[in-house]
Amino acid sequence: MKNSLVSIGFGNVIYASRVVAIVNPGSSPIRKLREEARERGKLIDATEGRKTRSVIVTDSDHVILSAIQVETIAQRIDGAGGHDDTGGEHETEEG
Repeated sequence: MKNSLVSIGFGNVIYASRVVAIVNPGSSPIRKLREEARERGKLIDATEGRKTRSVIVTDSDHVILSAIQVETIAQRIDGAGGHDDTGGEHETEEG
């Protein structure tokens, strides 16, 4: 995996090399993971108040919430990554 910065929306970036998993937020086990991370102080909310569309798990055991779709973040990690173009994405229409 690349050691580059990847945009997860709204000016927030993560190191691609630190990502363990990017998952959909809807399942019960992911909701439990999210709550456990909150209790441990390891939850980072990068949604800017929008609907959570992906949950990113890092190798440091942090759980990051993003308003960007799983597929979009995965493409950014595989591709060039790095630049934030959330202004034109559908995810920002949620509120």
